[in-house]
Amino acid sequence: MRYQIRHAIVRYGAETILEDVNFDIKDTEKIAVVGRNGCGKTTLLKLIAGEVKMDNLDSDEECGISMAGTQRIGYLKQISFEDTEITVENEILKVFEPVFACEKRMQELTDLMNENHDKSVMGEYAHLQDKMEALGGYTYRKDMETVFQKFGFALEDLQRPMGSFSGGQQTKIAFIKLLLSKPDIMLLDEPTNHLDMPTIEWLEGYLKAYDKAVVIVSHDRMFLDRVIDVTYEIEWGRIKRYPGNYTKFMALKEEAAIKQEKDYEEQQKEIKRLTEWIEQWKNTPTKVAAARSKQKQIEHMVLIEKPRRFDTKAFQGQFTPRITSYTDVLDLRGLQIGYTDVLSRVSFVLKKGERVAIIGENGKGKSTLLKTLVGEIDPLGGSYTFGQGVEWGYFDQQAAVAESMEPKKQVIDDLWDMYPTWKEVEIRNALGNFLFSGEEVFKELGQLSGGEKVRLALCKMFMKRPNLLILDEPTNHMDLVGKEALEKMLQNFPGTVLFVSHDRYFIKEIATGVLDFEKERVEFYPYTYEEYLEERDKKIAREEEKAAREAAAQPAKKADAAPTLDDVFDKKTYYNPGKVLSRLKQQQAKYEKMLEDSEVKLEALKMEQMDPALASNYTRLMEITQQIEEEERNQETILERMLEIEMELEEFE
Repeated sequence: MRYQIRHAIVRYGAETILEDVNFDIKDTEKIAVVGRNGCGKTTLLKLIAGEVKMDNLDSDEECGISMAGTQRIGYLKQISFEDTEITVENEILKVFEPVFACEKRMQELTDLMNENHDKSVMGEYAHLQDKMEALGGYTYRKDMETVFQKFGFALEDLQRPMGSFSGGQQTKIAFIKLLLSKPDIMLLDEPTNHLDMPTIEWLEGYLKAYDKAVVIVSHDRMFLDRVIDVTYEIEWGRIKRYPGNYTKFMALKEEAAIKQEKDYEEQQKEIKRLTEWIEQWKNTPTKVAAARSKQKQIEHMVLIEKPRRFDTKAFQGQFTPRITSYTDVLDLRGLQIGYTDVLSRVSFVLKKGERVAIIGENGKGKSTLLKTLVGEIDPLGGSYTFGQGVEWGYFDQQAAVAESMEPKKQVIDDLWDMYPTWKEVEIRNALGNFLFSGEEVFKELGQLSGGEKVRLALCKMFMKRPNLLILDEPTNHMDLVGKEALEKMLQNFPGTVLFVSHDRYFIKEIATGVLDFEKERVEFYPYTYEEYLEERDKKIAREEEKAAREAAAQPAKKADAAPTLDDVFDKKTYYNPGKVLSRLKQQQAKYEKMLEDSEVKLEALKMEQMDPALASNYTRLMEITQQIEEEERNQETILERMLEIEMELEEFE
């Protein structure tokens, strides 16, 4: 057990946020914390991080926080860096200060070993070697560059000052520092926000393989399904642990609710039956003892709590477009998008009834495309035309959560100004569909949370009854229940939808087609998201196979100007694959010989290391140790290349 919370209560003023929290973090568990917005998920992370305290520490009840030894806890949250002039590289290198301290002490010990033959010095050096290995001190530079690039940065960005990056980019840099620091318990609050799909997919693999514990608050259901081992849900102020990922948690929760409902009803029937029997016979002398016995039976029952309905309150409503569009809704022909430079060129036709997801890496112009279509940005070339009868509605998540121009304006007035002829009951009904009811309609715009602003923006868009919805990240700032509600609305929407999203689960549920902003081009796939993934994997496999064949054929081409493999498979010229096979087998034999020579060299170094004559020659011993490490790394490289050759041979044969 790494970390444990027992019977914790957390209050803000008079309001109880968390009540009777029992929470365990074991070994390398990957834990999700889920629940409605405002239920206390982030408060729980702050409790673990030590940023908030329990309110019942002085109570007589057994409560508190315990840890197995010292646990380094790392917490990802929105931060601002103090020194904006420092380069990104120097900011990230702060993570490796323990490595640099180790290196400095090892150098001091090396100097001492040349003068002092004390065994304790050699022992300390050996201990520091192990510590350097554990800290990743021998690969820290490579690790830093790899993670930095995985988050969408270029290596030259390492030399830029921190102040030149946006808030979102600085949060990414903070995330990079957290991953590289490798804490014993990593706390992540919405880690996939602002990340594109390739980065999210890489992060999934990294966290799944992470050899320590991770606690995640996220609304990304596919991310949770692929990473999580344990799910904690906070509902109605209480927390409950479920084994498994998000999908399994939902199934177990449903099963538990059904069982509790059944058990509760059966117990209530039994209580009613016993009570009626007692009332009927309690005044009968011969039945008094039996009546008392049945009364005790009721009193000794462990009462089953009446199941509380799932906290599934969400916006709802079915919206029919004002008019129906023609078949061709949108036609893009070589449309060049960007602000000053062309980011991408897009050609595709959107048909009536389609729901097309726009995906791809950040910076390729996904949101820029939507802004171009609605006239906020001028196209840099090409053309686009809307079909006959198309009336579009646009949702921009950035504009939705931005500070209102009229912060003192009330929600009801904001919608009423759009529809001044409507009656109050009509305005209230429209807002009620998006969870603004009762006194909530009098909230000021400046007081709304991000999720409330999104709901209001969606309400205003749907009230226009467009037949084409153009949506930019509509699920940002939504909790899981809100996402599921929007999914149902869009699935039942009889019009057409074009949307940008990084939420793969949402895309899977909604999309009938995918517009992929790839590295070199924009390509339309008339498939569901799962079918698109299958096609993408096949495409990647074909490209890798082609690259392998070209790499294998390259020496032959250079030596005797043999035709390319493209020519071979296009049947344009004659080509002898035997030459390629022969060359691959020659390379295989060469690497086998290199591995054999390396093993001989390594064995000789290890024998020299054991020579008693070198017992006091610390300088030479250090040189031998370094040579052994280099040779072991060399063997790993040879083995990797041998594996590649074997795979190429299997493909050709």
